[in-house]
Amino acid sequence: MAAEKLPELDYDKLQIGEELGSYEYLLTQEMLDSFRASVEDPDAAFPTIAVKHDATALAMCYEDNIGGVNAANEMEFHNPPIPGKRVKVTGRIHDKYSRRDKPYLVIEATAVDEDGRLLEKMRTYQMKKPDEVGKKWQAQS
Repeated sequence: MAAEKLPELDYDKLQIGEELGSYEYLLTQEMLDSFRASVEDPDAAFPTIAVKHDATALAMCYEDNIGGVNAANEMEFHNPPIPGKRVKVTGRIHDKYSRRDKPYLVIEATAVDEDGRLLEKMRTYQMKKPDEVGKKWQAQS
């Protein structure tokens, strides 16, 4: 059976507070060990940042053919995830605004474990006109 086609992301129609996808996954010890090896920190406590919770939630709801440039990230770490526990992620449109005539989108994701412990909140700020990047450095004709 073919996968259902997602609607194309339309920046103008997005609503602040709009709920995006939610999903769950099991955090394994192997995932934690792999993350710690990749960041070369044997005590790294938040392998969940490697999952890109916010981008995954957005991709569950929209086909983003615009693309975006990462303008900023905010991370709030509350409780380290525990291997063997399920992690539930919910995403939403946190904000959208214009700066220097360019549209920005802020996607937020919140992760809690199966016991209801808040693990983290992350916000990613994307400039939704990636073709504008670098124009100020291009030679003027």
